[in-house]
Amino acid sequence: MWLNLINAEYCIAINVAPHKYWGSLKMDKHNVLDRIDLLILDALQQDGRMSNVDLAKQANLSPSPCLERVKRLEQAGYIERYRAELNPNLLNYGMSAFIQVTLDRTTADVFNQFREQVVTIKEVAECHMVAGGFDYLLKLRFKDMAAYREVLGVIVELPAVSQTHTYVVMENVKGDMGVPLNSR
Repeated sequence: MWLNLINAEYCIAINVAPHKYWGSLKMDKHNVLDRIDLLILDALQQDGRMSNVDLAKQANLSPSPCLERVKRLEQAGYIERYRAELNPNLLNYGMSAFIQVTLDRTTADVFNQFREQVVTIKEVAECHMVAGGFDYLLKLRFKDMAAYREVLGVIVELPAVSQTHTYVVMENVKGDMGVPLNSR
């Protein structure tokens, strides 16, 4: 079985036998992903435990070329990791909040100090440096309001924190659904 590959960058088509040459094809972050790559990424994003056989069926490939594509996508950095999504309610982290953090100075040294310390706080699920009226947006997970007050006490003592505003989540309307790929 021969596979027809089209190189979009040079607008040429080449035919290669997958079992001989497929593994030697290199992919980097500048390559354009084809429809099958996007389908594979989308399927794995929805179910990272999907077997290679099931993934190959969805992608209309035989298992070996499918596995080779997955390996190339991993090596090129498109797939960063596989993980399980846990139920925070069952693990006593059922509440969440977003905290806007404003620093009293915005220098590289202060940013580095804040970053080094905020990543050590286990209740901080996410930390984003943002542009706008404040400097960082934190997402926290915690058991109850007493636990929230405790972690807030830690956050306000971080280097250069001058102000915080908290927004407690009442309902999660839509969670992170992953990267919106074209195959959906």
